[in-house]
Amino acid sequence: MISTIGIIGSGTMGSGIAEVAALAGFNVVMNDLSRKALDSGLNRIKQNLNRSVEKDRITAVVATESLARIRTSEEFSPLETADFVIEAAIEDLNIKRDIFQKLDAMLNPEAIFATNTSSLSITSIAATVKRTGNVVGMHFFNPPPLMKLVEVVKGKQTSDETAAVTVELARRMGKAPVICKDTPGFIVNRVARPFYGEALRLLGEGVATVEEIDRIVKLEGGFKMGPFELMDLIGIDVNYAVTKSVYEQFFHEPRFRPHPIQRQMVEAGTLGRKTKKGFYQY
Repeated sequence: MISTIGIIGSGTMGSGIAEVAALAGFNVVMNDLSRKALDSGLNRIKQNLNRSVEKDRITAVVATESLARIRTSEEFSPLETADFVIEAAIEDLNIKRDIFQKLDAMLNPEAIFATNTSSLSITSIAATVKRTGNVVGMHFFNPPPLMKLVEVVKGKQTSDETAAVTVELARRMGKAPVICKDTPGFIVNRVARPFYGEALRLLGEGVATVEEIDRIVKLEGGFKMGPFELMDLIGIDVNYAVTKSVYEQFFHEPRFRPHPIQRQMVEAGTLGRKTKKGFYQY
């Protein structure tokens, strides 16, 4: 029975997952490399919980109790008590492999370690650990407290039991899990590549402006956000990294090719909402 969940990473995704887990009644250990990052993540959780109280989604008591369930640490050792660990570090295969090797050496034999990767191969991440059957993808979407879908990704050696436990955990967190194969981009990010890519090509060719494309998609397609608004929310750097990852894993198939506009914006540091400037000003 899972009672304690470890979260590695306290950024937007890590802190969001920690918030969801704590609200669902789990004890949470949130780990990151620096105290500054942890304090920032914890403050983000406090703000979200306070906002939920103001909107009558939860009571003040629930918010206080949920926050009390979250411990933070710059060290890996407190993660030893976790029954299930979710890694939400940056999209770098070597960094994730290093994290999973450390987890493999310290967690109890039944513990499951999941990665929140949005595009990297679960099989590749698990390749350097001994307990490959305990490794699974658990891909939350941004922002985790609001988005219902969770992709549960089975690597080549992920056990059926591990996948089943992960599905049940997602449900206990109030999410809607879907099991998928370990394929580049999984389901949602693979479907989304042409959505972003074609919008960028239209912009690059001067067919229409950012505002026009977003407006048409929302008016005629029924989307809540246009592709450029969504890229700004996700982060241009994150979107670009996922696009590159899918493109490379599909051996440079043209339909997944990143666009120069993405690279230029990343190089310029205009990453969307988090930098107050992307396709729009904030």
